[in-house]
Amino acid sequence: MDYSNKDFEICHDCDRGLCKCAIGKQDRQLNTYDWLADVPGNAESTDLVEVQFKHTRKGYYHNVNRLELRKGDIVAVEASPGHDIGVVTLTGRLVKMQLKKANIKSPDDIKRIYRIARPVDMEKYREAKSREHSTMIESREIAKRLGLQMKIGDVEYQGDCNKAIFYYIADERVDFRQLIKVLAETFHVRIEMKQIGARQEAGRIGGTGPCGRELCCATWMKNFVSVSTNAARFQDISLNPQKLAGMCAKLKCCLNYEVDNYVEAGRKLPSKEVTLQTKDADYHLFKSDILTGTLTYSTDKSVAANLEVITAERAKEVIEMNRRGEKPLSLQEDGKPKEAKQTADLLANESLSRFDKAKKKKKKSGKGNQNNAAAAEKAKPQAAEKPKQQQQKEGRQQQQKEGRQQPKADRPEQKAEQHRPKGPQGEGRQADGNRPAADKPRQPKGAGKRPANRQPRNNQQQNDRKEDSKD
Repeated sequence: MDYSNKDFEICHDCDRGLCKCAIGKQDRQLNTYDWLADVPGNAESTDLVEVQFKHTRKGYYHNVNRLELRKGDIVAVEASPGHDIGVVTLTGRLVKMQLKKANIKSPDDIKRIYRIARPVDMEKYREAKSREHSTMIESREIAKRLGLQMKIGDVEYQGDCNKAIFYYIADERVDFRQLIKVLAETFHVRIEMKQIGARQEAGRIGGTGPCGRELCCATWMKNFVSVSTNAARFQDISLNPQKLAGMCAKLKCCLNYEVDNYVEAGRKLPSKEVTLQTKDADYHLFKSDILTGTLTYSTDKSVAANLEVITAERAKEVIEMNRRGEKPLSLQEDGKPKEAKQTADLLANESLSRFDKAKKKKKKSGKGNQNNAAAAEKAKPQAAEKPKQQQQKEGRQQQQKEGRQQPKADRPEQKAEQHRPKGPQGEGRQADGNRPAADKPRQPKGAGKRPANRQPRNNQQQNDRKEDSKD
């Protein structure tokens, strides 16, 4: 094809390395970035076009009518029978590479594009899509009534409502001939059954993986390879089913991504069963870092004791020395014995009361200048009164001791003296004007009580009631 006399429109909005013509809509699964979209003559290099339908179903068609198609255009394509409605996802040279991925070799599998979808086609398409969910629920009930061990995961109607594809999952082979007859009588469309696996179902539904990214089966992966637990063993991954399983409840496909690198790097490491002998002790392999090529050895087989980290080359040198009957001083490169680490006492030069001192300083520093001045003024009279208060306190203590030593007969007088109220300055009340309470003669026992001839109030009231009753 001659491009010398043609004027091409070149996209200039690729300052970040992404072309808007190449990205298209990102709301569809298995989206492909067309990195040749801004190359002149890319769309005219081939008439092949990639069209995507519901979820991950894609088809490849010939643009026989030479329509100007871009990524994101809705087109009507050939189907059997009738036509289907899909979205253009890729044009140009990359479509040939996608054909190799899809393993499409027969030219009969490649149909043609009729036209760009018209409003009438879109109305019919929306009507077909509105019937999919109810059809799936009803078809599940029909399969359950027939006793079939299968799960209908999704239903897809063709754009002209003439055909419906039922996607199902089954562990064993299922005879669904009776099911097809019942479905055709119920929905009045042509029925096509497609069996898919758990990984294909997860790709059709979509979701986010444990890594935080969109599922690989929903973004770019089309061909699924079997995954075994050997891939986890080669990479030293713990065989935990909950961590190794993906959204489809099967082993994660990403376990196969780096297993070849781990296998190749693991060949450079010595055997795990070899014991390294030194003059100090024998060392057993505790763990290994395959990608960095470092090995960790321990003096105990099951417990991490006296760990030594060396390279794979050093481990091979020690193995060769042991074969010759030699034992190095240690596993280190220089052969010197490892120095014992001395534990340092972090509180050797510290005092246990260092925090208490800091608190006292904070309290002193928190007081203001006025409080300090007031405290200094109060301290002067308190210092003068302190001896007097101390003498009074000692006198009281001595009186209490004497009272305890006195016999029982003498104690009431002391109790009466103790219960005598005191004045504001700690002295007894003055009874007769100038005579202080301390000079008063002590009253005999029983003084201050009621006279013997006086009856209590309760008895006097009872006597009055008896006299009234006699009258």
